[in-house]
Amino acid sequence: MSPLDLVLLLLVLGLGGALLFRRKGEAQGAQEAKELLEAARKEAREILEAARKEAKALREEAEARAQALRQELEKELRERASALEAEGKKRLLEAEERLKADREELKAERERLKALQEELKAERERLKEEREELRREAERLSKRGEALDARALKLDALEEALSQREEALRAREARLEEREREVEARLHQVAGLSPEEARRLILERLDQELEEEKAQRVRAALERARLEARREAQKILAQAMQRQASETAAQLAVSVVPIPSDAMKGRIIGREGRNIRTFEALTGVDLIIDDTPEAVLLSSFNPVRREIARMALEELLKDGRIHPSRIEEVVEKAKQEMKTFIYERGEEAALEAGVVGLKPGLIQLLGRLHFRSSYGQNVLKHSVQVAHLTGIMAAELGLDAALARRAGLLHDIGKSVDREVEGSHVEIGVALARRFGEPKEVVDAIAHHHDPENAETVYAVLVAAADALSAARPGARRESLEEYLQRLEALERIALSFPGVETAFAVQAGREVRVIVKPDKVTDAKATLLAREIANRIEREMNYPGQVQVTVVRETRAVEYAR
Repeated sequence: MSPLDLVLLLLVLGLGGALLFRRKGEAQGAQEAKELLEAARKEAREILEAARKEAKALREEAEARAQALRQELEKELRERASALEAEGKKRLLEAEERLKADREELKAERERLKALQEELKAERERLKEEREELRREAERLSKRGEALDARALKLDALEEALSQREEALRAREARLEEREREVEARLHQVAGLSPEEARRLILERLDQELEEEKAQRVRAALERARLEARREAQKILAQAMQRQASETAAQLAVSVVPIPSDAMKGRIIGREGRNIRTFEALTGVDLIIDDTPEAVLLSSFNPVRREIARMALEELLKDGRIHPSRIEEVVEKAKQEMKTFIYERGEEAALEAGVVGLKPGLIQLLGRLHFRSSYGQNVLKHSVQVAHLTGIMAAELGLDAALARRAGLLHDIGKSVDREVEGSHVEIGVALARRFGEPKEVVDAIAHHHDPENAETVYAVLVAAADALSAARPGARRESLEEYLQRLEALERIALSFPGVETAFAVQAGREVRVIVKPDKVTDAKATLLAREIANRIEREMNYPGQVQVTVVRETRAVEYAR
């Protein structure tokens, strides 16, 4: 029995005694109750003492058992810890070995990846160079294709002349064979040479004669073909160019507007700059007011906006009232007048080119070309010139001249909106021509005026030729000084790379190369072949407008001294 149970029992006995005492009544007296209470307390103390001793014995026994159990557990834990530590060290060593192997493998993989990256980088550079080389080769082939079409006609005439020459050469060979037999017989009679020795001497002499004659015949044939081609080209171009003359205008990004006096500059600026801010916001043009006397500058790369700003500013200066609401009114009026001006330019161009039946929207787009330039050449004037040249060449070939002029006039129509619409001017031009219902010949000419080899109609070829003539004529387009000097240096460098060349000069703005050769190393016959080789190399390696004439000069000097 636990001590708590004993205490509870004593309390119950005490309560029971009290109740019993109360039931017997108070008559029994306080003495009896005290005795009973004292007896109960004594018995409770005895029971409590016995319970304490029993609890102490139980606690000591429990502590001994707990100590033994703790020692047993500590021993087992030490054994398990030793086993786990040994197992952990073993696994750690194995993990370190695997990690070391993984590190070596990763290092090797990094080396392989680095090598692959270097190889990929080199491959990209090589592909980039090949792509650039292919692009340059495509440009050279495109330009050579244009020249090949013109040369085809010359080759036909040259082939006929060569066939005649071939017949003459066969006859001459027959005569030479007969003469060779006569000479051989005579040599046998006179010199007493063996047939082998005589044959060798004759063949050496014939080789020298034929080499010289071959060079002379090639030079004569080339000269005749060149003269015939030049005569025919002069005939066609003379008819085209005698009626066509176009000025070359260089479009600038700045327009100068004169003002009555410098006091007007303050009115243009306005209070706290509100007038000039309003003007620039509405027109999209920078209004520059500097120290230039009696003038202000309008700066913008968009020529249409710049022209609208110029018209509006001149109207404001003429009226004298300059404030934001008036500026807005005048700018809106200038925009409407610009639409009318553009339409009038388009009508004038169509009338000048002899093209009728264009839809109003197409005429409006055509008029926008008045404010577009390419290498300093006004695109609208260039289009009109191409229309004239195409029409004249079509008439000479017996084709529809009106349709040819229409194709020539509209070949660059895509440049009117190429700043607002995505795509090249060729793609935009084709889409516009189809949208306005232009004939398929016109659409084909617009689509292939830069690559006539893929054209479906002959009109595209004529437009490409007229486009090249208009762009390549002297003064039509500007070229930067640096590019011009590089082109001249490249021409001279190519000419000097051939053996036997003493010096070379690029003259006539790079349209002719004069090559001075050493007379002791280059004969008259080889000079003709040298000129052709230089011309072929220039065609392969350079980009240039028009054509380049190669002139080889060989001078023979005889020097003697009188003593």
